[in-house]
Amino acid sequence: MRRVLTHAFLVALLALAGNAWAQPTPSEDGTRPSEEVPHAAADGEPVEETEPLPPPKPVSLEELLEMVRHGFQAEREENRRREREFLENKDQQEQLLAEAEASLAREEGISQGLEVQYTEYEGEIASREEQLSERLGQMGELFGVVRQVSTDLGGQVWDSLISSQVGERKVLLERLGRSKELPTTDDLERLWFELQREMTEQGKVVRYTTDVLTSDGNIEEREVIRAGPFSAFADGRYLMWETREQQLRELNRQPPSQYLGTVDDFEEATSGFEMLAVDPSRGSLLNALTDTPNWTERINQGGYVGYAIIILGVLAGLLGIWRWIAISATSQKVSSQQKHLDQPNSDNPLGRVLGVYQANRNVDPETLELKLDEVVLRESSQLERFLWLVKTVSVIAPLMGLLGTVTGMIQTFQAITLFGAGDPKMMAGGISEALVTTMLGLIVAIPLVLLHATLANSTRRINDVLEEQSAGFVALQSEEHRATD
Repeated sequence: MRRVLTHAFLVALLALAGNAWAQPTPSEDGTRPSEEVPHAAADGEPVEETEPLPPPKPVSLEELLEMVRHGFQAEREENRRREREFLENKDQQEQLLAEAEASLAREEGISQGLEVQYTEYEGEIASREEQLSERLGQMGELFGVVRQVSTDLGGQVWDSLISSQVGERKVLLERLGRSKELPTTDDLERLWFELQREMTEQGKVVRYTTDVLTSDGNIEEREVIRAGPFSAFADGRYLMWETREQQLRELNRQPPSQYLGTVDDFEEATSGFEMLAVDPSRGSLLNALTDTPNWTERINQGGYVGYAIIILGVLAGLLGIWRWIAISATSQKVSSQQKHLDQPNSDNPLGRVLGVYQANRNVDPETLELKLDEVVLRESSQLERFLWLVKTVSVIAPLMGLLGTVTGMIQTFQAITLFGAGDPKMMAGGISEALVTTMLGLIVAIPLVLLHATLANSTRRINDVLEEQSAGFVALQSEEHRATD
C-alpha cells in the first residue's frame, strides 16, 4: 500500500514538474526565457537567433521538488503581471467605449438627416412623375403603340424570307420594343420604313444573290428567286429559311416531282406568267411534304410481313400475266380453228379434238364420246394450269395483311407499356406496320382477284367451245351410224 501511494505521489510530482518545466518564467526585463533578445555583433549587426536549450531534467526528488516550487512561484508572478496589465488597461477601454458611443451618436444623426432627405426626394419624384404624365398626354399612348408594333413586326421579320434579301432588321425592332424611353423622330421614321418595305416586298418576285447553306454543309453564294414571303428556290431546288441561324438552307429532300417540276419553268421564264407551287404557310406545308415517306419508305414500314406479301404478289402476278397471254393466244387459235373445221391443226385444243374425231370416224358413238371427253378433260386441265396459285395468293394476301396488323399492334402496345402514351412517335412504328401491311395485302389481293376472274372466264369460254364441238361430233357420228344401219 505504501508503495502504491509513493508511486502515485511521484507521478503527481512529475506532472507538476512538467508543467513548471513547460511554463516559461519571466526575466527581470519582462521577457520570457524563450524570447531571447538578439545580441549585437561587433560590427553592430544582429546575430542569428538560436533556439533555447531545454532545462535540465531532475535527477533526484530534491531537484524535482525545487523545480515544482519554482514553477508555482513563476505561475503566481505571471498571474500578478496579468492583473496589473488588466488594471492598467481598464481606463483605456473606458475611453474606447466612450469614443464608440460618440461615433454611434454621430452616425445616427447622419441617418436621421438622410431619412428626412429621402422623404423629401420621394415627394419631389412623385411630383415630377405627375408633371411628366401631364405633359406626355397622348405621347404615352404613342409610346405603347410603338412598342407593340415593333414587337409584332420583329417576330414577323424574324420568320420572313424577305430578311434573306434586305439583311438584319431585328436589332432596331428589339431596341424599340424593349425601350423605356420615348422614341425619337428618326426611330419612328425607320419603323415606318420597315413596315412599308415589308409590305412592298411581299408582293414582289425578286432575283438576288445571297449565301445558301447546301445539303453537304457548305455555304455557297447562289442566285436565289424569292416569290413574295412564301417560297424561295435556287438551281431548281426549294430553299428553307432557318430562323435561328437567319440563313437560307437547301432542303436535303425535295417535295414530289409534281411540285418541283414547276420550279425549272419558273426560273427559265423572263416574262409573262408561269405556274409555280408556293407554300402559303411559309414552310409548314413544305416541311410536311418533305417529311412524307415515299413508296420505298412505306414498304419498309411494313416489315418482313410486307416483304412476304409483295414477293407472293409479284410471283402470282407474273404467273397470272403469263397464263393470260397464253390463254389469249389459245383463244385466238381456237376461234381461227372454228372457221376451218375441215383442216384440223394440232397447235390448239379444238384442232386436237377435231383430230381425235377424224381418227375415230369408224367407231360407235359411245366410244367416240368417251374418247372426246378424255381429250376435252386433258385440254381443260392444261388451260386451267396454275390458276389455283393465283386464286390462292389472292386469298392469302389479305390474311397476311391482317397478320401484319396484329404484329404491328403488338409493337404499339409494347411501346405504350415501356414509354407510356405521351409521345405518339414511340407508337408510330407499330401503327405504320399495321396499316402498311393491311394496305399491301389489299393492293395485292384486288388485282389478283380480277386477274383470276379474267383467266377463269377465258378458260371457261374455250372449254365451252370444246364441249360444244365434241357434242356436235358425237351427234354427227350417231346420225351417220344410224344411216348405215
